[in-house]
Amino acid sequence: MHPRLSLLLLSTLNTSSPSTCTVSMARVFSRASSLHLITPRPSSFIPLTNRFPAPPLSLYAPLPRTFHSLYREDDRRFTRSIRWGISASQRGYRKVRRQAVRKSKGKELELSVSICIEDELPDDPELLSIAELLRLNVPMAMKLAFDGLKDSAYQTRDTAISDLGAFDSVELSVLLCNDEFIRKLNKEWRDEDHATDVLSMSQHVPQLKIPVLMMGDIVISVETAARQADERGHSLLDEIRILLVHGLLHLLGFDHEISEEAETEMEKEEELLLKSLGWKGKGLIQSAYDTETNGNLQAENLDDRKKEGSLRFYKPKFSYVFCDMDGTLLNSKSHISMATAKALKEALSRGVKVVIATGKARPAAISILKMVDLAGKDGVISEFSPGVFLQGLLVYGKQGQEIFRSNLDPSVCREACLYSLEHKVPLVAFANDRCLTLFDHPLVHSLHTIYSEPKAEIMPSVEHLLSAADIQKLLFFDTAEGVATKLRPYWSEATGDRASIVQAVPDMLEIVPCGTSKGRGVKMLLDHLGVTAKEIMAIGDGENDIEMLELASLGIALSNGSEKTKAVADIVGISNDEDGVADAIYRCWF
Repeated sequence: MHPRLSLLLLSTLNTSSPSTCTVSMARVFSRASSLHLITPRPSSFIPLTNRFPAPPLSLYAPLPRTFHSLYREDDRRFTRSIRWGISASQRGYRKVRRQAVRKSKGKELELSVSICIEDELPDDPELLSIAELLRLNVPMAMKLAFDGLKDSAYQTRDTAISDLGAFDSVELSVLLCNDEFIRKLNKEWRDEDHATDVLSMSQHVPQLKIPVLMMGDIVISVETAARQADERGHSLLDEIRILLVHGLLHLLGFDHEISEEAETEMEKEEELLLKSLGWKGKGLIQSAYDTETNGNLQAENLDDRKKEGSLRFYKPKFSYVFCDMDGTLLNSKSHISMATAKALKEALSRGVKVVIATGKARPAAISILKMVDLAGKDGVISEFSPGVFLQGLLVYGKQGQEIFRSNLDPSVCREACLYSLEHKVPLVAFANDRCLTLFDHPLVHSLHTIYSEPKAEIMPSVEHLLSAADIQKLLFFDTAEGVATKLRPYWSEATGDRASIVQAVPDMLEIVPCGTSKGRGVKMLLDHLGVTAKEIMAIGDGENDIEMLELASLGIALSNGSEKTKAVADIVGISNDEDGVADAIYRCWF
């Protein structure tokens, strides 16, 4: 007997044609068939054939949702091939083990349970441990729940499942998934576009006199379960067990929503079953009332943004993210917010690599990220990590080794220095990890105090500045109007084909070597690392980020960015003052 998911769930899991029906969105973690119930043998049963029509499909909802009886005419085509003809290997599941069925005298009712982990859930150690425990817990819960049906006095339970003696075996699957998956399922079958904690999908059809009681599926979002466990003060395992009991009782005919009496009966059975199993926590019905009474109800997440702390339940869509700093990672006060830092740390913990691509010098980037504990060996940046700096003029690769450097034409540097002295326009020359200038000025100071660049060294003359070191770029300061009306027009013409003009922020103008850009620096680093553009997401805001966004598989421009940048982006995110990078991580990266 192969592990199986129900027709309802299979038809949602991207089933292909009726002849193949290959499913690869879930993997079977383990299968338990070790517990057996001794039941009287029925006098007769109708043998199973392929002539039965597709059954009606019932979908029971978790508290506090309504449920619907769902049946679609186009489901008929799946009946034979999915229900009776698919092996675990055909579906692409990962099958861990199968316990041997013990033999005993008399007839045994085999409890066959498949514990499945949805394929988009990473191999989190805690989840794997919980799945292993469920391999034993689920059959125990089924046995006690079945025992509770004997001579029960419940008035509201649907008695479609009653005489277990009519069956040789019982099949049930439990699927662990994240919010994104259960939300799609909820939308597909209940037209409710939000995540929930548990869904029960019955496959039992009383009219079919067959020897197998196919109860159906219990789908549990471990992401929602983790939040509820935290709110209710118990472990994730405890919460999953509570949701399991709730879902199991729905499959056995209990429904708390049809009347107050039905709710009371199901709540009583939940508490009784949890107590008999020795499991912690109150039943889901009582827990929901307690949450509502205490005013802890959380708003439903109706968009695609993951919640903080939930990335452990998702596989990253990209191996790398290339992120700009000014106007992107940094807010308008040139700080990294705590929300953004927290999101970056959570992403790093999932094994994703963050690469800085900025107009800043490397020491400045390290200094800023150090303030939020993101610099160093396990952080975003260090002297031994890859990165793109000074608009792609300095590129560092594996182990932080320099793999590319481009210097500015000395004639352009001389002309710019003379212009600065003549017009009293502040100028800073970037030379490796140093900043050089010709005179003191508050705007030059701001480069260090606000933007964390190395403190500018005042050189006594133009000749001293030019001979101090090779210069990669020049940076003029002025008002936004002065840059737009004077500096940019003048230097666009004056540099000709000797240099390029770049503007990342309105009140600064950068002069850089021709043929270089941040985007080209990123491409060079990707080639060095052996990473394809399909593996990266990029986030930026300025015109100097355009090439990088176009190169990436997913380019995100923040809403505070330039119109040209937003025009080429795949997605326009929220602004840097609204934690746009954090939002991109939770919404798009996983």
